[in-house]
Order: sequence, then C-alpha cells, then structure tokens
Amino acid sequence: MSKTNSVLQRKNYGQINFKLKELLDSRGMTRNHLARKIDSRFEVVDKWYKNQVEKIDTDILARICFVLECKVDDIIEYKN
Repeated sequence: MSKTNSVLQRKNYGQINFKLKELLDSRGMTRNHLARKIDSRFEVVDKWYKNQVEKIDTDILARICFVLECKVDDIIEYKN
C-alpha cells in the first residue's frame, strides 16, 4: 500500500453507513420483530437500525440478509 492511501495520515477516507432503518421502514417491519426473527437482542438490531454499529458481526449480518431476503449492499454502503 502506498503511503498516500494510509489511514495514519488522518485524512478523510470515507465511512460505512448502515441502511437497516430504511429497509425495515420500507417493509413495515419493527426492530423487535427482526430481533426475534434473527434470534438476537433488540439492542443489537437497534444499533444497526441507528447506524451505530462499532464492529460488524458477520453472523448477525448473514441472519439479517437471510430473514430480509436481501444482499449485504442493501444494508451496508461505503461513502468516500
């Protein structure tokens, strides 16, 4: 990796956004309902819903995609 693309240089390298709120709202599904369907706690789904995920749990992501019958890029986006 070149030094111009290093995250150590404190430049804007973009951000990850979670779009679960839009997806659930468009389907009329509540966070409680999704939490029950994916066998997870409400607080976990709430963090995804409020775009406050600190670390991506790929198992949770896979369960969300399975239940909602969607792709990862329907839930997560990268913006630079």
